[in-house]
Amino acid sequence: MKRAWVLLFVASLATTALGQTCQGRLIQHAMGETCVPKVAQRVVVLDTGELDSALALGVKPVGAVTAPGQPFQGYLLSLTEGIQSVGTIQQPNLEKILALKPDLILSNKLRHGQIYPQLSRIAPTVMAETVGVVWKENLLLVGEALGRSTQAKVLLAQYQRRVTQLRNRLGGRGHLPSVSMVRFVPGQIRLYCKANFIGTILADIGLPRPKSQDSDKFAEFISQERIADMDADYIFYAAYGDPNQN
Repeated sequence: MKRAWVLLFVASLATTALGQTCQGRLIQHAMGETCVPKVAQRVVVLDTGELDSALALGVKPVGAVTAPGQPFQGYLLSLTEGIQSVGTIQQPNLEKILALKPDLILSNKLRHGQIYPQLSRIAPTVMAETVGVVWKENLLLVGEALGRSTQAKVLLAQYQRRVTQLRNRLGGRGHLPSVSMVRFVPGQIRLYCKANFIGTILADIGLPRPKSQDSDKFAEFISQERIADMDADYIFYAAYGDPNQN
């Protein structure tokens, strides 16, 4: 019993010391607990979701990764001017990140959990658990890390209002159009199912998916012989990676 009290006392002292040494804010995330600046001035983001979130919250990173063979996303072109490339999502360049002297790094465990120790030695690093289907939770985490939790909650409330408006407008239609989401990746054709970013949005709106995509998983990988499985009332497609190999 005495030993247990001693261990609790030591743990309490350690927790108190940690809180005293953090001059910013303590953030709980997928890799543990990190002390981040009260207001980060030089942010580096290592995935597209973190880039989207930071820009949506009014924070322009000093550095970001890109997809292989591609620049920053076209829809963000006007917002990404001046952001330095620090490698690709698959291979962030640690030297380039270090050279930017960041005071906060944002990423996720799925992509970069293995290099978390190296990143943490460069700057305080906050990581979400995964990507895609949890984008709302990730936005809130980025908002917390940037000291913009209120703004993140406002953005989600605006999103929910828009979803409600669309559902109401579509509710009077006898037939809701089905939507097919396709991505061409070098060597692959992906039919996106429900467990991803766009899948959550389509589900929130209430738009049905074709049978080939109506499942609770990330994607269905198909051969060219199954091109017909893409069929729906509306087909949206995109390419990822080197366009010369798609």
